[in-house]
Amino acid sequence: MIGKEKPVLAVLCGDDQAGDLTGSPAMQGIEKTALVRYTGAAGLADALRDADVLFVYDFLSRAVPDAWHAANRLRWLHIASAGVDPVMFPGMRDSDVVLTNSRGVFDDSIAEYVLGVVLSFAKDLHGSLDLQRERRWQHRETERIAGRDVLIVGTGPIGRAIARMLRAAGMRVAGAGRRARTGDPDFGTVHASAALAEHLPAYDYVVAVAPLTEQTKGLFDAAAFAAMKPSARFVNVGRGELVVTGDLIEALRSGAIAGAALDVFDTEPLPAESPLWTMPGVLISPHMSGDFLGWRDTLIELFADNFHRWRTGTPLRNVVDKQLGYVPSE
Repeated sequence: MIGKEKPVLAVLCGDDQAGDLTGSPAMQGIEKTALVRYTGAAGLADALRDADVLFVYDFLSRAVPDAWHAANRLRWLHIASAGVDPVMFPGMRDSDVVLTNSRGVFDDSIAEYVLGVVLSFAKDLHGSLDLQRERRWQHRETERIAGRDVLIVGTGPIGRAIARMLRAAGMRVAGAGRRARTGDPDFGTVHASAALAEHLPAYDYVVAVAPLTEQTKGLFDAAAFAAMKPSARFVNVGRGELVVTGDLIEALRSGAIAGAALDVFDTEPLPAESPLWTMPGVLISPHMSGDFLGWRDTLIELFADNFHRWRTGTPLRNVVDKQLGYVPSE
């Protein structure tokens, strides 16, 4: 036990999310052992005063940096997502506060999404839906995915789940990460992200799933898209800021690449005036690639398990290296 006094837990949630938390048996169990303060962004500073733990359930919120001055006793911050960029600011990075994330919850669901959009491109499912709406019977030939080459940029657990699923479907998979290597159990060959443009011409599909860091921000720019095959499709299930959006739009307009499936954007929601909405060969989903039925409960249960670990002095799951910006692979 960390002490006889009840610890103080601040929980950042949106107005429409409070019911998820207060109705959760996992959170109800925590409420028996801790003083829990549920708050929105406006009340976060007050909730953080004398709080020991912060649970960022609203993982899209950017409220933490502005309220950080009030975190006078904080020891641990947990975010309900795999990406930690909303809470990765200098004050947090330089502090002694332990940071954990929700790595592992979304891996298989995102991998299924990627397989789904690859199949949609290859089998022209969006074209079939358009023709169905027009009641037009138009026979076409479609592509195979078996034997096609795919590069997964980001070699963490989500990237590995994607690699295993696409390989099982017959695709030839490679990865791109911080350091080049061979003999990887999931990717086979891993290229260095710093030399990404050298390798992009070899791939039919390029999947972005890297964490957002100073090194990966804007990784997919005009030069990267120009290096891809004109027949290549680009899939982004990582972070919107991995992509220079204007460069992607121009690459699609000019035919530098054949299509894109985009689940994340540098501005969310995607503005109604964005040309991406109506561009041929573009599939858009609203940041939902990992969201399966029951995902909210799973996120809360993971935090509750970690909270029990914290209370009992057991090592926490998913401790983030704050200098790298993600959980290092073992």
